[in-house]
Amino acid sequence: MDTQLLTRLVTAPGISGYEQRIRDVVRAELEGVVDEVRTDGLGNLLGIRRGSGPRVMLSAHMDTIGFLVSHVDDDGFIRISPVGGFDPRTLVNQRVLVQGRRDLVGLVGMATKPVHLTTPQEREKAPKLEDLFVDVMLPAEEAKQNVSVGDPVTLLREPVETDRAYSSPYQDDRVGVYVLLEALRGARDLRAEVCAVVSVQEEVGLRGARVSAFGVEPDLGIALDVSPAADTPGGENRQQHAVLGKGVAIGLMDSSHIADPRLVARLKERAERNSIQYQLQLTNRGGTDAGGIQLSRAGVPVVTLCVPTRYIHTSNELVVKSDVDEAVALLARFLESAHELSLGW
Repeated sequence: MDTQLLTRLVTAPGISGYEQRIRDVVRAELEGVVDEVRTDGLGNLLGIRRGSGPRVMLSAHMDTIGFLVSHVDDDGFIRISPVGGFDPRTLVNQRVLVQGRRDLVGLVGMATKPVHLTTPQEREKAPKLEDLFVDVMLPAEEAKQNVSVGDPVTLLREPVETDRAYSSPYQDDRVGVYVLLEALRGARDLRAEVCAVVSVQEEVGLRGARVSAFGVEPDLGIALDVSPAADTPGGENRQQHAVLGKGVAIGLMDSSHIADPRLVARLKERAERNSIQYQLQLTNRGGTDAGGIQLSRAGVPVVTLCVPTRYIHTSNELVVKSDVDEAVALLARFLESAHELSLGW
């Protein structure tokens, strides 16, 4: 696993609708593995690898959850409005990057009394997003000069790497972008036509995948994303969830799509033939770019490949390196045989 590449991806800011910085990083990587790169009107990056046979659309979203500045008060404290889904309990005392006239490091505070002045009942109360503010550690006038309503705010934490695992904000879905790039590099004798889409605004409704699929008109689509790992205390075992260390997850269903069983069967066959560890994942919650692709034009067969991830939508999203490598290998082996597919009914 190339952790230097993944670090470049997870540390570039880019919340939904404000993907400029991460798009520049991804474009530089994508240009080396495809024949043509272009950007559509919404900001999706499209990398075309020319070939014959079916047109395969890959989609991994570059946008992340984050915030927009909604108000700067007279004391220089910043109120924020969420872009994408957050659990407020995970945000208190976290660092953020406020992208104003210049980048500012901020601390997320909660509009309550200090802990030593609260009652037990007050301490048990769960925080709400409207209770939170950002302190950029500047005098009020300087804060107001540098920060305006509408400025993006992203989570800020240095990645942590061990021999086995890698943790950082925004594995969702920069690790999917990593899998897309590395699979294109690793695929041998690629004959199918591949349109690799690094999409925008997934976190606010699969918007980038939907519009890019309309333009690409793919014969089949594969979304590359993360899957919540239900392998920690309190995890839910009523459905088939992915776990860390057991390989790439083939997504059978979520709230946005049902995977085409022919594509699931082909992925399983490719994995078993090449000794790639995989697991099956099924949920009736969440969604991936596959949902946007599937409903494009007259309909597209789709499937999702996921990297199992703990603590999604927090500052400490955690993946296991071997799972990421298995995802890269399975996608590459699938692409090498994609020209053999015939998905007519």
